[in-house]
Amino acid sequence: MVVTGINVGAQPYWNAEATMLMHTRGILVMCPRSAMVLTGKDALDYSGSVSAEDNLGIGGYDRIMGPNGQAQYAAASLSEGIQILLRHYEHTYLAPGERFPRRAVTRDPVDRDAQEYPHGPSGGAGFDKVGDIFSVEKNPDRKKPFDIRRVMAAVVDQDHPWMERWRDLRGGETAVVWDAHLGGWPVCLMGMEARPLPRLEFVPADGPELWSAGTLFPQSSKKVARAINGASGVRPVVVLANLSGFDGSPESMRRLQLEYGAEIGRAVVNFQGPFIFCVVSRYHGGAFVVFSKALREDIEVVAVEGARASVIGGAPAAATVFAREVETRIRKDPRTVTAEEAARASGSRLRLAEVLAAVRSEKVGQVAEEFDAVHTVERALRVGSLDRIIAPRDLRPYLVSAVERGIARYQR
Repeated sequence: MVVTGINVGAQPYWNAEATMLMHTRGILVMCPRSAMVLTGKDALDYSGSVSAEDNLGIGGYDRIMGPNGQAQYAAASLSEGIQILLRHYEHTYLAPGERFPRRAVTRDPVDRDAQEYPHGPSGGAGFDKVGDIFSVEKNPDRKKPFDIRRVMAAVVDQDHPWMERWRDLRGGETAVVWDAHLGGWPVCLMGMEARPLPRLEFVPADGPELWSAGTLFPQSSKKVARAINGASGVRPVVVLANLSGFDGSPESMRRLQLEYGAEIGRAVVNFQGPFIFCVVSRYHGGAFVVFSKALREDIEVVAVEGARASVIGGAPAAATVFAREVETRIRKDPRTVTAEEAARASGSRLRLAEVLAAVRSEKVGQVAEEFDAVHTVERALRVGSLDRIIAPRDLRPYLVSAVERGIARYQR
């Protein structure tokens, strides 16, 4: 749908049937001065209902349709809206009798090393190149923030421009959805933002102050589920995951986190086509459930060397699952023993509290490191959660080959 004016009443509902529901594949492009309203401003004012200063305030892109994700693209003109539509068809059009969109010609070498792609200052970790993210020297624990869009840009074909859906979805900033080409093949490419992002809205007292890195929040979960459903039966899905799980704050739970997270699992189960899930940094929490090979056997799950994979991260595991072990180590530490003796002698526990806090922080860190050292991607490979571990230099070649294998399998 390319919306060029004020749509009122039934027309927005027809648009919604084609482009907004969780299972739909269509797109909605909004041109300047266009809006989709159920009741126009004048009629709302006349009936005594709440309206806005104009129809754009009720259903325009900037304040309503972009932030709520019902519109996927904004165009600067009708001409650009048509161009967006044609670019969309380059990634999604299926000729009669064909299973996938046709492969485009690309001059970008399949074996190009994505590590050499520039990263820049985004994230604040000081990475110059994408390869620094995978470096043992510069990012040994894979915990430093980085810009997932730079990684996505590094692996896709450089001579085919990509398109980003739902870029202005408020609250969905931690998930990134692109239509792009890999080895000439159109794919739906998704990434999880690996750096904290500011919240561009009112922050409730029971919610996070920032969108934390590698975390899916309700709207980003909804975005991922819609993207997978939209690509089903049309083109392969490739996910580049730095994913620590789902946010479980009261705010997120109130805003349907469980429902939208489950929609991802449902979308994975129902997806028709090649599905490649690549762990580029960390992979924890509920992500193990919704992207599990238990949901569909043919999902290809791989990880870049040095990544971490477990149901729970090291730090949360140390603080909760192994809390008794941490407490035992704290009590046996010579600094604690000395501080307790001094507290009994002096009757003051102020110094003891300071020592306990310092020792606790150290012991939690130690247990977390031990946990992460055990729960590596190598262990995930042994227990069957992963299919393969790849070297960073093989990231682009492997993804292209995985897409080709998946397409060949479905075309047989």
